[in-house]
Amino acid sequence: MKRELKQTKDGSYTWYLPELKEHYHSVHGALQESNHVFLEAGLRHWWNLHGNRVPHILEVGLGSGLNLGLSLEEAHARQQSICYTAMEPFPPEASELALIQKDQDWAQSLPQPLYLKSEEWRNAPLLKFCWLQKSLTELDREGPFDLIYFDAFAPEKQAELWTEEVFRTLYERANPGAVWVSYCAKGAVKRALKAAAWHVEALPGPPGKREMTRAIKPA
Repeated sequence: MKRELKQTKDGSYTWYLPELKEHYHSVHGALQESNHVFLEAGLRHWWNLHGNRVPHILEVGLGSGLNLGLSLEEAHARQQSICYTAMEPFPPEASELALIQKDQDWAQSLPQPLYLKSEEWRNAPLLKFCWLQKSLTELDREGPFDLIYFDAFAPEKQAELWTEEVFRTLYERANPGAVWVSYCAKGAVKRALKAAAWHVEALPGPPGKREMTRAIKPA
């Protein structure tokens, strides 16, 4: 799977996938988008609701590890532990990771090399990490989860991941009070979430997007 490195408007980098004609993160600012959607509306919001509990995070679409790196930075700043399960069926090559992580502050939080099931990952301070090299549609007995970073490619690119059936499976694998967040604000996605029993809310989006979506499993 060929990936092209692209700089976004906030100076951070993302990949472009010619095969799907899709960017991994927003061209308006990869770092800004992740901070806004997954950290501010996701992890920080969850900690505001649940205090000092250790969240079990599921990320759908680990990509370059940007959301993981930012989450680990936040955990270090708060001296809070996190449990992190990431799904990524098409991991990048080490050479691709080296390019995108070069000179980016968030990358310094990541045990190296990313994606390897090494002792370095298992011994990372404040982090319990599990990488699953499979698709969300193959989710088996993993969980339960407290926070879901839904960072898959857009619905028109990966329609099979944005269905009521998938969202119902995630609902069943989520703890009461769990939070689901995504950059996507399409009406069809919100309707599918609601049909799967999630409580859905529209939030202001990151730069370049009017809205994003957050959903909660009632406590």
